[in-house]
Formats: sequence, C-alpha cells, structure tokens
Amino acid sequence: MNSQIIGLTQWLKTPPGEYLLAWERAQFDEAVSDIFGYHALQLGMPELDTLKTNRMPHQWLALQNAAAIPSSVSGATPAVNSDGHDATSIVPASSRPRAALVTDSVALPFPESSLDLVVLPHTLELSCDPHATLREVERVLVPEGRVVISGLNPTSLWSMRQRRAHFYRRLGYNGLFLPDAGEFIGYWRLRDWLRLLSFEVESGRFGCYRPALTSQKWLARFDWMDKAGARWWPIFGAVYFLVAVKRTQGVRLLEPAWKSRKAVAAAPAAVANKELAPNATTDLLMTRRGPETKNNP
Repeated sequence: MNSQIIGLTQWLKTPPGEYLLAWERAQFDEAVSDIFGYHALQLGMPELDTLKTNRMPHQWLALQNAAAIPSSVSGATPAVNSDGHDATSIVPASSRPRAALVTDSVALPFPESSLDLVVLPHTLELSCDPHATLREVERVLVPEGRVVISGLNPTSLWSMRQRRAHFYRRLGYNGLFLPDAGEFIGYWRLRDWLRLLSFEVESGRFGCYRPALTSQKWLARFDWMDKAGARWWPIFGAVYFLVAVKRTQGVRLLEPAWKSRKAVAAAPAAVANKELAPNATTDLLMTRRGPETKNNP
C-alpha cells in the first residue's frame, strides 16, 4: 500500500496529474458547498482539500497509511520516495488539509449514523476491499447523508494507454502512464454497488477528455477536447465524479417548527341547562322564537 500511495503522489506532480487535480478540485468545490450538516470526513488523498468550500463545523481528514501524512503535521514521519526526496511536497504545506487520524477504510472509528458527508477522492482504487469500504461508509452516514466519489475511468484514452503500457512492461519495457495503484472501478459497476447499499445517485459526470500526453505543451493544445468530449463522447472521460445520498426506508424527516400546522379551534356549541325550571325553559324558548310569537296560539 505504501508504494501505491507514493506512486499516486508522484504522478500528481506530472502535467496530466495537475490537469486532473484542477478538474477534480472544481468538481468538489461545487458539489460540497451546498451540503449541510455537522460532521464531514475526507478519506484519503491529502493533496486535495475536498472540503474547502463546505461549511460544516466539524471536518476531518483521515488517511489510510501513516506514510501519506503531510510533513506539516507535527510528529509525523514524511513519506520518502526512492530518490530520497519528500513525497508530500506536491503542494505547499499551508494549503494542504491537516490529517486528523490514520485508519483503515474498512473500519472507520465513527459510530453508526454519525456523519453527514463522506468524501472519497480515489479512495476506492487504493482500498484493499472497495466494496467493504462502501459498506462502512453506509454504516457511518446518517439517513439522507451524502457520499462524494471520484475515480479513474477504465474506459478512457488514458486507461487504454495504461493497458498498453502493462503489455509492454511484460516484454521488458518500463514507463506506465498512470500510477500503478490498485484497481480501477468502472462507473456503472460503482453505481450498481451503491444501489445494493441503498444509495441513490444524485449526479454523475465525466471529465478530462484530453489525450494521454505527458507534456504540458501538448495537453494545452488539446484543451478544445474538454468541451467536445463532454458533448460527443461523455462517458469516455479519464475521470468520473458522482454524488450519492443514503436512502433509508421508513424514515420520516421532521419538519421545522415554523412549518407545523396550527391547531383548529373548536366551534362554540349551545348546551341546555337541565336544572332550569320548566317555566324558565318555556320563557327561554319563547325568547329565542321572538316576541311576536307570544300572541300566536
């Protein structure tokens, strides 16, 4: 797992990695800004602050391995790559979210139904059991809580180049385009998993349609493919992004107090007094009939 995280961190420093981070940062900022609650958790990928625009008072960053903790955290041991350089220096320390805990994604240290939002930026790809990770997320989310997920699309130009690179590596050549970390999970496969866990997908989209190029100059020349790809081949983007909400059968949301209906006042009703004397009752009836009825037989 250490080599997988370090490999992803190093790849994010390349031109295609920075291109992917910029697209994902915009998607997360837009998606989480209108999600309300009290407790939010980002699981993995400290290089990206996915909760920056969210307004929940309690936010945490949980990592799956201590080697991925940024060096800005006091007492943490920075991750070091094979060249002896710090592997967490992809972004300035001041702009990285602060790691709150190290935990396994299949055993989160939170009570059941305690979180309002869980963000998984490429977390499922690095998990040893992605389906178990989703089950754990479903456990800790409150009813109507949301999970936001991003992942690399296995049916894209980037994935095709990665498969070709794996074939060449078996022949003795090196040089993968994408980080060799975990298993890419298909978008529709992930939707099926979420449906089995009583999640409802609210929104889903694809992005990063430029070719699998390693040069910033050539990536910039194909910037027109982002608009063209979103219109003509939308499901073949290099990365997908979706938001799902946890649905619980039989749960009724409480309305705010100011929306409660006012009680209807009871209409007044006349009640006869049984203790009235007979003459008094006769006089009362004659009074109700009117004075003109006294002279009539």
